[in-house]
Amino acid sequence: MQLFYNPEIDENQKDIEFLRDESKHIVKVLRKNVGDVLEVTNGRGSLFTVKITDANPNRCRAAIIASEKEKPASWQLHLAVAPTKMNDRYEWFLEKATEIGMHEVTPVICDHSERKHVKLNRFERVLQSAMKQSLHYSLPRLNEAESLKDFLKKDFSGQKFIAHCEEGMQRFQLKDKIKPSAEATILIGPEGDFSSEEIQLALQHGWQPVSLGNSRLRTETAAIVACHTVALTNQG
Repeated sequence: MQLFYNPEIDENQKDIEFLRDESKHIVKVLRKNVGDVLEVTNGRGSLFTVKITDANPNRCRAAIIASEKEKPASWQLHLAVAPTKMNDRYEWFLEKATEIGMHEVTPVICDHSERKHVKLNRFERVLQSAMKQSLHYSLPRLNEAESLKDFLKKDFSGQKFIAHCEEGMQRFQLKDKIKPSAEATILIGPEGDFSSEEIQLALQHGWQPVSLGNSRLRTETAAIVACHTVALTNQG
C-alpha cells in the first residue's frame, strides 16, 4: 500500500484534486493513469480510496469511492524538544517519532540552545513524509517554536515530565512513571541540557523529573527513547 496526503479532503466530498507536487509524483513518477486506485489520508484520521478521473501532472483529479475513520488512540504524546545544532538531526527525530506514534511536537528554545530559529515549513514536510511512509492517518501537530519559560506557563492536561541529566537531583525512570491510556507531555533539552534554573522552574510548575536510562543521550536520541517508552507502555 502506498499512501498519499491531501489535507483538504473530507467525508462530504465526492472528488478531490491533488496539489501540483503530488500530482506530478502520481502521474510522472508512478505513471498512474485514469482508472487507477489510490489510498489517500487527510492527516486527520481518515483514509479515502479514490479512483483517478484526470491524470493531469499539474492537477490530478480523482473520485472518492470509499472512506473509513481510524479508531482514536487511547493515549496522546506531546514532545517539547529543543532544536539541535544540526538541523538534520532534528528532522531525523521528527521522522522517527512520527513513525513510532508521536501526536504533537513543540520546538522549545532553552538557555543552552545553540539554534534559536527553526524552519517549520521544512519540519512540516518531514512529518508528512513520515506519516505516509509509516501508513498513519493522523499527522502530528507541529507548533510554533517558543521559549521554554513561555511553554512552562501553559496548562497541560495529563502527565508532565522533564528529562534532564543534572547530577545530585532526584529523578525517576520514565518507564516507571508513565501511565497507559493517558496524555503525557515530555520536555527534552538541548545539547548542553537544561540549565539549573530551567529545571527548578519546571519543578515549580509541577513537572516530574525523569531519567531515560544510564547513558548520556543526544537530544534527538533522548526524544526517540522517550517516544518509544510511551508507545511501548501503550501496546497491547
